[in-house]
Amino acid sequence: MDSLNGLTALRVSSADQLNWDDRCDLLVVGFGGAGACAAIEAASRGLAVLALDRFEGGGATALSGGVVYAGGGTPYQRQAGYEDSSEAMFNYLRQEVGEAVSSQTLRDFCEGSCEQLAWLERQGVEFESSVPPHKTSYPSDQYYLYYSGNEAVPAYAAIAKPAPRGHRTKGPGMSGASLFAPLKASALRHGVRLRSQCEVRRLVLDTSDHVLGVEAWHLPPGSRAARQHARLSRWASAIHMYVPALADRLRARLRRLEQTSAERQLIRAEQGVLLSSGGFIFNRGWVRQHAPQYLAGLPLGTTGCNGSGIALGQSAGCSVARMDKVSAWRFINPPLAWARGLIVNARGQRYTNEEIYGATLGHAMVEEQDGRAILILNRALVREALRQVGPGKVWQFQRLPVLLNLLFNARRSNSMTRLAKRCGLPVEALRQSVETYSRAARGEVVDTFGKSQAMLADIDQGPWYALDLSFASRLFPCPVITLGGLKVCEHSGQVLDHAGQPIRGLYSAGRNAVGVASNLYVSGLSLADCIYSGRRAAAHLADQVALQTTRSGEQQCNV
Repeated sequence: MDSLNGLTALRVSSADQLNWDDRCDLLVVGFGGAGACAAIEAASRGLAVLALDRFEGGGATALSGGVVYAGGGTPYQRQAGYEDSSEAMFNYLRQEVGEAVSSQTLRDFCEGSCEQLAWLERQGVEFESSVPPHKTSYPSDQYYLYYSGNEAVPAYAAIAKPAPRGHRTKGPGMSGASLFAPLKASALRHGVRLRSQCEVRRLVLDTSDHVLGVEAWHLPPGSRAARQHARLSRWASAIHMYVPALADRLRARLRRLEQTSAERQLIRAEQGVLLSSGGFIFNRGWVRQHAPQYLAGLPLGTTGCNGSGIALGQSAGCSVARMDKVSAWRFINPPLAWARGLIVNARGQRYTNEEIYGATLGHAMVEEQDGRAILILNRALVREALRQVGPGKVWQFQRLPVLLNLLFNARRSNSMTRLAKRCGLPVEALRQSVETYSRAARGEVVDTFGKSQAMLADIDQGPWYALDLSFASRLFPCPVITLGGLKVCEHSGQVLDHAGQPIRGLYSAGRNAVGVASNLYVSGLSLADCIYSGRRAAAHLADQVALQTTRSGEQQCNV
């Protein structure tokens, strides 16, 4: 699939026109979090499921932090001593989700949150109730329940009672692998067939636009090409965060292998096809077209997040939405001391509450401030920050950017005037921003942006430091993911055409589609939406099959 633009479907007069190599009830295209949950749900309801994945399966889910956003009074919230309700969860998420989905869908998502967590546990996923003592972007292996968004930020807490809803999967390190492994095992136990290193390049449709199946290209299992493909995939994923240019060259080699060594297969999906192959952040052409202001960010995801599933849907006449929605993650906590400083724009003006969630800060930075974010600290906060990122206190991926930026990206001065000039900022604007901020910290005025009193710091005393944490920073790359995709029916997960009508036999889930997480990102919300939307699509398809079977039986009885 060299170019996704102008991708065309294979059209036939009927399914009988082709010699199919394989058959199933539900064909899952992309076996990550959404695909695995859909496969389990469908198989548990009696459908024959075949899942295809261009790589080994897992997708961005397996590389993630394994955080599932859940609330409404989960067992782990109660064990930790926190009260929560689906109404409070809804009221908070309404602020983050915006118009991405209807209120009815969001309410259904919230009211089913506890059941969804219990469903994950039945598949073998483990959670725990330990809560870290301070706000963090991602907790250490000691903690597995945390405030993973803006819940405790005063402006949000005034609308919805806060509670920790980030349920991190129990497991060492980044817990995504610990989340996906039991899902995969459960799918296989339920009889799901998994075919890896198999790429879907075209949908097969009949003359009435009914999706019949797919044209897939599969590397022969055990072949030299398959082994080399697996190695290149692993290497590209491993080095992407550190040397993305080299990772891109490995991906190009991987693509050449697929083009020269894969074998064609036609697979009949008797009941439906589910597209769940992720977003499109690695499709730089699409990012340039839909959200060019995010091109300087560091793509976060896997090689498969290239929009292939979205393009397949478009080839069948599906419409897309919210393609301009990209999430930029500018996390400045840990260290907590950084979040106690103040952030200014290119005009030296403070523009946000620095304790907000990293994706909210990133959104303001890119969408409202032309990508600029300069963090102002004084010596006391710098020393506090160094203590907070000491050995054993935070993850290496959290510690390293802090040390690098303090060593090589910090402008220091005993004079606010000289600091402003060194940073190219208006002197009076910066001085006023710092003075007003410090007055709020001393309780002399109310903070303009409603920052918690405990998070304010009096920084009237220098020396001062300025760290340029802007979007295009090379020493502090800003991860980005896409949030838009195919438009789907919010009741069924069926993909919609340009007239808003469902396309027969075609579903979509996860970041392949518009969903609960398609507005502003919150840690754990995307994975929770993958689980929710994957199960929703599979349940609808199974219900439709059961209804057809019942009607068929009634007709036979009446003969």
